[in-house]
Amino acid sequence: MKHEPKGRLLVSHISRRDAVATLAAGLATIAGGRLAAQAKPALTVYKDPNCGCCAKWADHMKANGFTATVKDTADMPAIKAKHHVGDALQSCHTTLVGDYVIEGHVPAVDVKRLLAEKPKGIVGLTIPGMPASAPGMDLTPFKPYDVLTFDVKGKTTVFAKHTKL
Repeated sequence: MKHEPKGRLLVSHISRRDAVATLAAGLATIAGGRLAAQAKPALTVYKDPNCGCCAKWADHMKANGFTATVKDTADMPAIKAKHHVGDALQSCHTTLVGDYVIEGHVPAVDVKRLLAEKPKGIVGLTIPGMPASAPGMDLTPFKPYDVLTFDVKGKTTVFAKHTKL
């Protein structure tokens, strides 16, 4: 870029190549920021066609910034076996998000934390059974429940404790 005085003004000359490169970089930054802001984590929810609470949980996840594709299947045992969800870990629906499995009514806040932290060595999160106060069940009065991590061998650790609404 050259600067030339012209009267009291300083005039800058920029090459066409530099102008195009600068414009392209600015547009890419703007477009990238918009795409990042629009990207929502995508869930694939496998559920029995007769289960209503699973759809309510999917609504909870959508309300908290996720997109959800719900797939009805009568063969839930095969889905659970394929994704290492042992008998003691099972709930009514099985969800895939990123590299993880979410079993049951895990709150969106815990799924977001999982995706942010990306812990190694785990298959995903579970709330075994169907806790009455978990999202999608929403029964009152509130009853505490734990969200667990699990690995391929079924070993669990407490990921989050939910003690009040």
